[in-house]
Amino acid sequence: KRRQGSITKAGSVHARRLLVEAAHHSRHKPAVGDGLAHRQHAQDPRVIEISWRAQRRLHQRWRELHTLRGKRSTVTAIAVARELSHFCWEITRT
Repeated sequence: KRRQGSITKAGSVHARRLLVEAAHHSRHKPAVGDGLAHRQHAQDPRVIEISWRAQRRLHQRWRELHTLRGKRSTVTAIAVARELSHFCWEITRT
C-alpha cells in the first residue's frame, strides 16, 4: 500500500496555491469550449495532446477519490495537484 503525505512546503507558495486551485477545476467533466479552442489554435500539437490527457486523467482521479472512495475535497485536491505538477513537468520537458 502506498501512502503519500501532504504537498511539501518547499518551493513557491504561489505555485502550490495555483496547483491546488487548478486541481479544484478537475471536478468538472473535461471539454473544449469555444474560448479554449481559440487559445489552442496556434499551439504545439504535442502540448495540446498532453493537456487533453491531463484533463481526462485528473477528472478521472478526482471522481475516483472524491466520489467513489469518499475522500474529502481538500485531500482530493492535493492528490490531483500532485499529479498536475507531473503534467506541468512533462510539458516543460517537451
